[in-house]
Amino acid sequence: MPASQFDVAVIGGGLAGLVAATEAAERGLKVCVLDQEGEQNLGGQAFWSLGGLFFIDSPEQRRLGIRDSQALARQDWLGSAAFDRAEDYWPRLWADAYLEFAAGEKRRWLHDLGMRWFPVVGWAERGGSLANGHGNSVPRFHITWGTGPGVLEPFVRKARAMAEEGRLSFLFRHRVDSLTVTNGVVTGARGAVLKPDAAVRGAATNREVEQEFEVEAGAVVVASGGIGGNHDLVRRSWPVERLGPPPRTMVSGVPQHVDGRMLEITRSAGGDVINGDRMWHYTEGVKNWDPIWPQHGIRILPGPSSFWCDADGNRLAPPAMPGFDTMATLKAIRATGHDYSWFILNKAIIKREFALSGSEQNPDLTDKNIRLLLKRLSKEPPGPVQAFMDKGEDFAVRDTLEDLVVAMNEISGEGRLGIHHLREQIEARDRDAENKFGKDVQMTAIRGARNYLGDRLMRTVKPHRLLDPAMGPLIGVRLHILTRKTLGGIHTDLSGRVLDWRGEPLPGLYAAGEAAGFGGGGMHGYNALEGTFLGGCLFSGRIAGRAVGS
Repeated sequence: MPASQFDVAVIGGGLAGLVAATEAAERGLKVCVLDQEGEQNLGGQAFWSLGGLFFIDSPEQRRLGIRDSQALARQDWLGSAAFDRAEDYWPRLWADAYLEFAAGEKRRWLHDLGMRWFPVVGWAERGGSLANGHGNSVPRFHITWGTGPGVLEPFVRKARAMAEEGRLSFLFRHRVDSLTVTNGVVTGARGAVLKPDAAVRGAATNREVEQEFEVEAGAVVVASGGIGGNHDLVRRSWPVERLGPPPRTMVSGVPQHVDGRMLEITRSAGGDVINGDRMWHYTEGVKNWDPIWPQHGIRILPGPSSFWCDADGNRLAPPAMPGFDTMATLKAIRATGHDYSWFILNKAIIKREFALSGSEQNPDLTDKNIRLLLKRLSKEPPGPVQAFMDKGEDFAVRDTLEDLVVAMNEISGEGRLGIHHLREQIEARDRDAENKFGKDVQMTAIRGARNYLGDRLMRTVKPHRLLDPAMGPLIGVRLHILTRKTLGGIHTDLSGRVLDWRGEPLPGLYAAGEAAGFGGGGMHGYNALEGTFLGGCLFSGRIAGRAVGS
């Protein structure tokens, strides 16, 4: 079997891989992109994202009166990352380099490529602890006009143009099974050509092998993504000592092909994989009523006002509040021994505060439809949210708390929720909602959120009694743990070169994107600030593409 020859082979056609491939091809290198999926999946996970990007001191922030700085962002990042391991040397350097990028060249580079952003900056992952602890001190989540497809578009367009010119080749349905190592140098990849499959984007595809292949390359870039679609691998990697036992049931925020295979393949070739126990899974997942991939879940991006309780109806304690501290909430839920929790809210809250993650759940932003976007300010919930209220198996809508609790117990099939226990807690919360003073931390946080114009206009409802009939009906939402991102990964230096177990570069091998922990093998440390996943793919892909073959 003759081997195809290239200067650079990029494994993975997601955002990081496309950026690396186009950057390398622009330098005159002959590049191929290998992906086990078909052409319909070009762009990978980024296609399904909300398109959020982390900028520091952006024009959008300044117009809203947000005072941000690289020093403040670094304080937030390090307080969240909590780096504490010897192998965090390169991840720390990657974090500093990314912060400089996010405060400087990042927005200008992307703006020149044609990207634009929604003018209201989101305040994600707010923390809920000390100033130098986890969380964003200010809003930094910039939604790309066009969401995930809008982030991908310039790189897909560029890659396709390069393919037509013969500067870049796509090898779809090529599953890499091993890296070729010759005299200690990575010189290519081998694997299987899979049978074509016309399944829609994101759906599971066949793994039937048609033939074998081999690619020879002067250098290889691994940009194959993380492990979120492989629940067995997620459970094996789960940090039991930190988060408790892994969930028995989860929903998937990514397609099944996000399987983590290339991590072990890279390790077998001599590359080091670090921080495998660091991961980022959401606690506000709901089962998709119209699934595309197996166990398809959608994440709710909540405003701060919903009442959050565990499976037994016990209100979660701060910082486990909606939108504040993902990992602390995950730990709190796992400590209960259950795999799910509940939101209780009302129509006034859901129409203002519920957004659904994903390009397909936000047709107004994805399609750049201003008329549809303005409907978010109407008296009814957005169309995709209403669809989940009407059809989602995790949603219950009732006029009274008594009827709602009955419906929620029917959803779980476990009968754990008691009306008197819930009413007592909700009424206590409601008393603070009507008191401009009070001591309820969540109510204080709601009032603080409304000091920000963006939240007051679009994301945080005015404090009110949850049980006020005028704000109803009441809504109960069962929340599942939703797999998403791998924070650890392939160990790399600041040029994207893969390091071996001694910390020395493995000649010929580079890594980028989620496979590399978005840089260095885990530039986020233990926690992420949101808007930094796509940004990490852009940054690490650009670095690898500019360094490879030099």
